[in-house]
Amino acid sequence: MEVSQAALWVVIMLVAVALLFDFMNGFHDAANSIATVVSTGVLRPTQAVVFAAFFNFIAIFIFHLSVAATVGKGIVEPGVVNTHVVFGALVGAITWNVITWWYGIPSSSSHALIGGIVGAVIAKSGAGALIATGIWKTVVFIFISPTLGFLLGSLMMVLVSNIFRNTRPSRVDKWFRRLQLVSAGAYSLGHGGNDAQKTIGIIWMLLIATGYVATGAESPPAWVIISCYVAIAMGTMFGGWRIVKTMGQKITKLKPVGGFCAETGGALTLFIATSLGIPVSTTHTITGAIVGVGSTHRMSAVRWGVAGNIVWAWVLTIPASAFVAAIAYWISLQIF
Repeated sequence: MEVSQAALWVVIMLVAVALLFDFMNGFHDAANSIATVVSTGVLRPTQAVVFAAFFNFIAIFIFHLSVAATVGKGIVEPGVVNTHVVFGALVGAITWNVITWWYGIPSSSSHALIGGIVGAVIAKSGAGALIATGIWKTVVFIFISPTLGFLLGSLMMVLVSNIFRNTRPSRVDKWFRRLQLVSAGAYSLGHGGNDAQKTIGIIWMLLIATGYVATGAESPPAWVIISCYVAIAMGTMFGGWRIVKTMGQKITKLKPVGGFCAETGGALTLFIATSLGIPVSTTHTITGAIVGVGSTHRMSAVRWGVAGNIVWAWVLTIPASAFVAAIAYWISLQIF
């Protein structure tokens, strides 16, 4: 009975840490949802975070749990995961998130979590315990999501420019200030739908590993789903102000029409990835879309040095979080 009680408290602690990660995910990625709408002056920062948080939460009613299933069941072979693996994965992901947030680098919370899982699992059982298809489709979308965001953002910008080429700039600005509320809402919806499910997935993984949920269960308990969507929405409410400036102004200057095109391109990319059950980075997606919009004016409109630094953060995210997770896994074995 004492062992069972102790095991229960470990599970409760890890669920709390996972929800903290989800909160930090919203906090860290809030800038991705609101940077363009703030930088173009459509909404004030305080209005924008409430707006984004609302759409983060209502994504619970829109998307199936395809991404959660990928993270919970499609990355690691059954029977390998235990509480030490989950602890290591979460510590690896949170550590990398804190480092990149502190330095204002818009890295990927999603890939930090995947990297954390990979590092902890390899430390426990070696690379053979990983499911290659789940890992590779996540890795491939590190490149596909910003590329697709770039293409859709730039195509939207070219299309809109041609449609409104004979319209006065002041009128175009007025219309797209309103339309940007639609695109920002859509992007925040996609952000909540994809990102909250990653935390749902790791809690689901934990509950299966500890026997609180059957391996063959089609979905996790309702309280897991609701608490994860609430956590990411609350994180967005507090916002990630260090990153807003980088995403909204340092890469390229945006007007409302550009913000609309970037957010729409990014939202479409997230909707596609979420429907396919692929955990992608909202940071990668919106950065690609912003760069795509900026490049339609002239290539020099994009500050490639800033974009290059962001890409380096993307490349390092999985190995860095995996390394920290492996160390955290070993520490967990010593402590628990």
